[in-house]
Amino acid sequence: MESTVVDTTKPRLDLSLPRWDQSTFMGRLKHFFSITDCRLALCTNKQLDDAKDLLHLYKLGMEPPGTTEEQLWYAQRLYMSAFHPDSGERQNIIGRMSFQVPGGMLITGAMLQFYRTVPAVVFWQWINQSFNALVNYTNRNAASSITTRQIGTAYVTATTSALITALGLNALTKTAPPLIARYVPFAAVAAANCVNIPMMRQQELMNGIVIYDDNGNEVGRSKKAAVNGISKVVFSRIFMAAPGMCLLPIVMERLIKYPWFNRVPALHAPFQVLAVGCFLVFMTPCACALFPQKSSLAVSKLEPDLQKMIREKYGESLQYIYYNKGL
Repeated sequence: MESTVVDTTKPRLDLSLPRWDQSTFMGRLKHFFSITDCRLALCTNKQLDDAKDLLHLYKLGMEPPGTTEEQLWYAQRLYMSAFHPDSGERQNIIGRMSFQVPGGMLITGAMLQFYRTVPAVVFWQWINQSFNALVNYTNRNAASSITTRQIGTAYVTATTSALITALGLNALTKTAPPLIARYVPFAAVAAANCVNIPMMRQQELMNGIVIYDDNGNEVGRSKKAAVNGISKVVFSRIFMAAPGMCLLPIVMERLIKYPWFNRVPALHAPFQVLAVGCFLVFMTPCACALFPQKSSLAVSKLEPDLQKMIREKYGESLQYIYYNKGL
């Protein structure tokens, strides 16, 4: 397919917005399929910085001669996959959503395989919560700062909650059918997500997050918007993990009944890792697309003093405010 050179007589592309309509689920799904592509995690810092520079030059109307629209859209794709939407800073590679598939498949597959012994449970839950803590910190609402001490507290609290859940349920399911025991890792992951994400983003809950009007003008800070956004992220993360961690135990219990599968136990872990990867390829963008990243909340659901301030400034013209919920 031939690329179209940017036509200077046409209206300029708005590359600050995703390529697809974010007001619909399908638009968001296409967007997140694009930026969670695990191949983007292989891009070098130079490629990412070049993409950022090209977008900046285009914004100034100084893009190199011969630049095509597809080059601009690809640059936007690289930028949105690796740079924080609030701060514009390049994210660490492990925390990027493009790393969710390779990172998540390895850790989740291992948790599903090595769930029987206490040392294995402790080790893999610790690895998982370390990974989650970095992802949650990387994708927080960057307008709210967080101290090193708060990061440490969130990390320790989430890891402890995951271990207590996993070890406690392991003890309770010793006499339960094998299939029930296989669901312990998912229960631990769900419980830890309910702790890890709010704790890592506690500053938002304590001080509120920046909210905007229809035109992107800052209106104030809202704790209720923070609660709304963090709740959506917690649900999305559990939704992301659920299919793989809930269906694979059934598949494994069926497979171990076949002699040919039991003869090669060394392949059990790689099989689960690859299977989880297949689920995450689809579930990562689906989970991210459940709610708009630029989320909205009715003014009537904000704090009373904030409602009063908005009514005094905007009257009844502003019915919804907007904020970045994070990922």
